[in-house]
Amino acid sequence: MGYARAYASAVLWRGRVPMEPADFVPDWADRPRKDKYFPDAPHFPLPDCPPGPAASAAHGLFGPRGEDGFTLPLLGGMLRDSYGLTGRRLGVQANSDLGTLPRYPHANFSRGTASGGGLYPIGIHWVSGPSGPLTPGVHHYSTPHHSMRRLLTGDVTPDVRAALGGLAEDCDQFLVLTVKFWQNAFKYNSFAYHVVTMDTGALLETWRIWAGAQGLHLGAALWFDEERLGRLLGLSTEEEGVFAVVPLRWAGGPAGALPATPTGALTTTPAGALPATPTGAVVRAKEQERSRIVLGFETVRRIHEATLEGAAERPAAGVLDAALEEAWARLRAAAEPAGPVGESVRLPEPQQPSMGVREALRSRRSSFGRFTGRPAMSAGQLSTALAAAASAGRLEGCEEGPATASLTRLHVFVNHVEGVPAGAYAYDAEERTLRPVKAGPQGWFLQRNYFLDNYNLEQAGALILVSAPTPAVLDAVGDRGLRLVNAAVGAGSQALYTVAPAAGLACGVALGFDSVSYTEHLGLVDGEELPLLIMMVGQEHRSPADFDHAIA
Repeated sequence: MGYARAYASAVLWRGRVPMEPADFVPDWADRPRKDKYFPDAPHFPLPDCPPGPAASAAHGLFGPRGEDGFTLPLLGGMLRDSYGLTGRRLGVQANSDLGTLPRYPHANFSRGTASGGGLYPIGIHWVSGPSGPLTPGVHHYSTPHHSMRRLLTGDVTPDVRAALGGLAEDCDQFLVLTVKFWQNAFKYNSFAYHVVTMDTGALLETWRIWAGAQGLHLGAALWFDEERLGRLLGLSTEEEGVFAVVPLRWAGGPAGALPATPTGALTTTPAGALPATPTGAVVRAKEQERSRIVLGFETVRRIHEATLEGAAERPAAGVLDAALEEAWARLRAAAEPAGPVGESVRLPEPQQPSMGVREALRSRRSSFGRFTGRPAMSAGQLSTALAAAASAGRLEGCEEGPATASLTRLHVFVNHVEGVPAGAYAYDAEERTLRPVKAGPQGWFLQRNYFLDNYNLEQAGALILVSAPTPAVLDAVGDRGLRLVNAAVGAGSQALYTVAPAAGLACGVALGFDSVSYTEHLGLVDGEELPLLIMMVGQEHRSPADFDHAIA
């Protein structure tokens, strides 16, 4: 058994068996910055291109994949709406940090993409080549300033293409996503790796939705020569990893990303493609760390080391799809209730809300205890929320994502939905139906198995549980498959967060629940289908005490 399976099991049981170090206490006074800081790196502000009037959140979520190319204003608009700071919020809610929010050092700044533990962003690097608008080089996106900091001058895109191993051979613009573990581990210690792999998927999903709404082409790779890219960016393997590479189709530039070369096939450079001779260059710019003491965690080191194995060996086409189809058929059959529970519920067609993608992303917020069961949400709103969350399960746009089978499955705990009896259901996305698993009100179960005090789960209109056949994926593609599964789960949360304001719903997502209890309650196959995330949707109190100051 690979270490990723052991890590996934530890995450599953952490509600009953704390992950080591069990006695860890965060030092909030010595916490790291929420972004990387390069004091000696020159920077320039990015332009901002608002999405067009037809760029709706619904089109980004459910529409076809675009084919247009990026420009600098479009790239700036996407980064602004996904990871740039867009406002400061002061809202009376049930989260534990409420008392500190009026103080500027603890201010709550909002952004379009959700994360698993606050504003601890994924590092975004832009590796630009000669077809772009800037002098070729490596840049780091500064989220507080909406600017690019230049870390290296020179065309190093051949190094990125070499690391991708046959993918995007005629592309010379790349976004490279990195994770500095301490930015999250200072709070979550060993659990941090689970959180940040979901954060990666959430950001990729935001870009998929934004680009799709604009008719832009966007893909992503999770398998590549990570050590080569880490050396290029000057990263320490034990402190920071490269989690995704996004080739950008550039307007007026090379044709864009090519299909992945099948495993074992010979690769050739097409006529007119860019040169592929790596430079061996290394970023020398140094980041300034705020924390006086930076800790390493053995569990994080081991799981990261495990997911580095086979990083450059992209799964062969069809392998993951076949494994998922077999796993889901077996797991669904095993979880079938022994006797009749009730009638299946057919949901109406999902709504196609007209709210623009920028407005939806800037309206995204966590409800934090402000749910109310009256009035109840409609069945149409529930159908829209479920369709959005399910649309992310295939991780569309990811080169390693399955072609037809989903990486995730959804169960729904209905509390207050018009026309849908209270109970626990399994959701069938293709049939748009809810199959009953447990009849009757479920609020008592939900609240008893939630660790924190910041959500009133029984007042949410519905709670959506996201599960995945993590062991089957690991068996099919190796330990790096843990990143793929968690990215799909994170993508589902971002899809739900984005559609919620467009559909007139409040939303919240949480990791602090007893996964084992959900396994037992729903009859899931123990250790084979893992409950990974709970997501709440519903109505909020009509007159919340809020202050929302836009800064973008």
